[in-house]
Amino acid sequence: MADRPNILLIVIDQFRADLLDGRLAEVAGLKRLSALAEECATFARHYTVVTPCGPSRVSLFTGQYAMNHRAVRNGTPLRHDTPNLARSMRAAGYDPLLFGYTDVAQDPRVLDADDPRLTSYEELLPGFTEALRMRQETDDSAWRDHLRAKGYEVPEGNALYRPDGDEIDAPARYRAEDSDTAFLTDRFMERIDGAAPGWFATLTYIRPHPPFVAPAPYNASHAPGDIPAPAQGTDNSDHPYLEAVRAVRPARGTVEGFPDLEATPDVVDRLRALYLGLAAEVDHHIGRIVDWLKDTGRWDDTILVVTADHGEMLGDYGVWGKGTYQEAAFHVPLMIRVPGGMPRRIEGMSESIDVAPTLLDLVGADIPDAMNGMSLREMMETGQGGKATTLSEHDFGDPISPTRLQQMLGCDAREANLAVLRDGRHRLVQFAGGFPQVLNDMEGAGEARNLAGQPGADKICLDLSQKMLCHRMVHAESTFANTMVIDGGVKKRLT
Repeated sequence: MADRPNILLIVIDQFRADLLDGRLAEVAGLKRLSALAEECATFARHYTVVTPCGPSRVSLFTGQYAMNHRAVRNGTPLRHDTPNLARSMRAAGYDPLLFGYTDVAQDPRVLDADDPRLTSYEELLPGFTEALRMRQETDDSAWRDHLRAKGYEVPEGNALYRPDGDEIDAPARYRAEDSDTAFLTDRFMERIDGAAPGWFATLTYIRPHPPFVAPAPYNASHAPGDIPAPAQGTDNSDHPYLEAVRAVRPARGTVEGFPDLEATPDVVDRLRALYLGLAAEVDHHIGRIVDWLKDTGRWDDTILVVTADHGEMLGDYGVWGKGTYQEAAFHVPLMIRVPGGMPRRIEGMSESIDVAPTLLDLVGADIPDAMNGMSLREMMETGQGGKATTLSEHDFGDPISPTRLQQMLGCDAREANLAVLRDGRHRLVQFAGGFPQVLNDMEGAGEARNLAGQPGADKICLDLSQKMLCHRMVHAESTFANTMVIDGGVKKRLT
């Protein structure tokens, strides 16, 4: 093994955990990722700490809960001096390369008012070298330039993602070998092929994020009739938040060009099949990368991490996207492979904020005090341990233009957020806007039934509320929590 290992961090967008381990796994048939899991430490109960895309990536890279970094929405700036994985890896001697995107809005206090970086949230996390620029919502993307060079007509914006036909599962306008997933994979291998040993790369796949449109053959790789139906609740006590989310984020929002689409059972099945097709395409290309690492002799010198920024509801409980509190939105895979092995399944709970400290620990780099996460190295080595509680957050407000969800629920932007605490068995959802709590027994009826208000539930809700309060107190912003300015100068705890 080289003196300094290579590091490859793969982040898949909107990829739910049960594609690999759960009710969708068998029909999804993601053979390459399933095979890779056999060579990795796999974390069965791993949760992202925040949704949606931008905030989730901020937490992944900074190792901070959203309550601390406060970049809580797509478009909310991240403080320019926030420590992050890329900066720490650079301090450790790596040149952190980014193939894809980070979706981090820039701090307007340190840029000129006319700086173009202040016109979009799809910007770069400080510390990264942008090796390949990929954007979804603008034409500023190497992939769009690639399509034009190949002779495709490339419409602006999301029109590119309208299928080439009158059906939602018609193929994409581009061939599979020219898809964004294939392009990203190809360019990564081309660039790293000439890199000296000891490289660090983050590779971010936009798929299976909507709009759901897949090139042939992936648009038809999964038969709609074979897909398990969406999960449903077992009682009639719909929460007002869920009712509003169903109205605001309908199934037609997952595809481009079908504004009148109704969520009939057939349409839902076809949308779920499209999602699996996009996941299968990502699976294929990650398999290509694994094969390439092995064929070029890099496998035994490379730390590989595969995870996702967040999940996708995919019609479960009538909800689409990730703007909610259920498992499918927050439960994501995490696989870590280090040279020499340590493959095992780990049942202890972990969080997305643990990825950055773990990678820094594995290469012997300093972990900033500002990071709330912990290194998972000991769990990887022993298979034991895990967090007693995990916390996830979601902000559904907009301080400039109130969202439709805000308006329906009557929330001020400061109140438009929720937090989810899990203690292993139970799950509590707390809303800032005064809505009723949600309590689930994950070892009983699960999330399909809300137990809040049932006999005996008050004591459990109180206990979990206290745990949530303590969790937030213990994990308050900690940049200088271990530092003291005293007689004799600045002192810092070394542990």
